[in-house]
Amino acid sequence: MKVSREQMAENRRRILDVASGLFKDRGFDAVSVAEVMKAAGLTHGGFYGHFSSKDDLVARTLAHALGTNSVGEGSFNDLARAYLTPRHRDNPARGCPTAGLADATRHQTPAAKAAMTDGLRTQIALVEHALVEDGTPDARRAAIGSWAACVGALILSRAINDQELSDEILDQTRAWIESRTGLAVSADLTDNVTFPDGP
Repeated sequence: MKVSREQMAENRRRILDVASGLFKDRGFDAVSVAEVMKAAGLTHGGFYGHFSSKDDLVARTLAHALGTNSVGEGSFNDLARAYLTPRHRDNPARGCPTAGLADATRHQTPAAKAAMTDGLRTQIALVEHALVEDGTPDARRAAIGSWAACVGALILSRAINDQELSDEILDQTRAWIESRTGLAVSADLTDNVTFPDGP
């Protein structure tokens, strides 16, 4: 039976959503095409109706993940509150694709790197806009520095086995951003803000 165009689009979106979570949780190399298709509830054979190769899947997953509310809307205060938390740290599959995939992307194809570049440009622009709205001086510099601090802190907090130090990295990065932007970014009230798949 022929699959409708709408069903094909839905299947493709489901594959990209599933691949995004698996890649963020385990990395590109540790996840096979067969695992992605199984987790999406589709047959392995159907993969090539959507993607030409795993490299194509990686590039398109990055574009999809980074293009679906990677930063979110609202104040930078709200963003930093939700971003720099143990809850976000402990749920990489449902968290920020930049923190989950940036380092691994350096080993990927030019198309994957282009998707990461486009996504990062958009994220910086959204943070800059939020900081302009918040009245932060030199918003472009503050956006790049603060976003890099957020992403870096999350990566470092996940990479170590010392819970106390991991929490301290998140806490002190929030405090540093507050000192640089003049915003209050306490870790309270994080339930209202979500990232691509909701940390």
